[in-house]
Amino acid sequence: MKSLLKKGRSTIAVVMLISLLMPVLAGCGSGGDTQELKLAHFWPASHPVEVELIQPWIAAVENATEGRVKVTSYPGETLMTSAEIYEGVKEGVADIGLSCFSYTRGQFPVLEVFELPGVIYNDSAAATKVAWEGIQDLNPKEVQDTKLMMVFTTGPGHLFTRTPVRNLDDLKGLEIRATGLSAATLKALGATPVAMSQAEAYESLSKGVVKGNLGPTEILKGWNQAEVTNCITITPFLYNTLFFFTMNTGQWNKISEKDQQEILEINQMLFDDIACTLWDKQNEAAYTYAVDEKGMEVIELTAEEIAVWTDMVKSVQDEYVTKIDGLGYDGRGVLETVMGLADKHK
Repeated sequence: MKSLLKKGRSTIAVVMLISLLMPVLAGCGSGGDTQELKLAHFWPASHPVEVELIQPWIAAVENATEGRVKVTSYPGETLMTSAEIYEGVKEGVADIGLSCFSYTRGQFPVLEVFELPGVIYNDSAAATKVAWEGIQDLNPKEVQDTKLMMVFTTGPGHLFTRTPVRNLDDLKGLEIRATGLSAATLKALGATPVAMSQAEAYESLSKGVVKGNLGPTEILKGWNQAEVTNCITITPFLYNTLFFFTMNTGQWNKISEKDQQEILEINQMLFDDIACTLWDKQNEAAYTYAVDEKGMEVIELTAEEIAVWTDMVKSVQDEYVTKIDGLGYDGRGVLETVMGLADKHK
């Protein structure tokens, strides 16, 4: 009888031990191997960046890694503001982030070369290829504290204003929303740049806090700014904005080499098939919408006016070269590298 009781107690003890270990054992299986990652960005949930780039990337990554890497997107600044995203990814507040380098001007001095005025890109695809190839060539230290997945650009942008801008006199003193080097460019032309994100621009334009915006044509539809501006002044020599898509280094290093390779292949595929042309498609659609549906006036500067504007913004290039020289780089060499790539991709 005693032996039976002893045997029964042993059986109960084993069952209890197994029940206690079940959560631990489960954590060592497929569920425990899953990395749950947070992705932060500032575009609305309906924006093509979320719908056409981020969600396909998330689905492809989960599929390729057989569920070992799962990502949840937090659009519309729901996790952090656009200006906080790079630092937030670096510090692990978010695991992955997309935003503009220009929203934290001064933190990425070398990469400002891709936003300099006077460099003319045919379209977003060309500007995006120039930026990605240029970053590989220059390999600046400023983006080595995260795992840069890809970059993409708006391509050439224009002035969108409440009142017509046909010459420098019309632009003088006009409050224009701008960030990064766009602000320095507008200041060189005599305008008054006002720093704010695109998320803030609509309300500021509607209230007259700013009288215009320097940006890609996409914002006229994607951010509804055709509702609060009246004129488009064509200025492709003034603007280009560079976006980053990057991951926290610690989280990247936790991913197996096999899955890392899968993700890099996905990055290249989506870079070629989606990111390079994402803004070109949006720019074309927004232009048609703004002109045909909203009746915005399109203003072409005269050749003489373009020559004057182009000459005035050369000072921004010169200031950039001097600053980069002071950081130990060959500023003129960096600029010439980008100019050469821009010629290559015309």
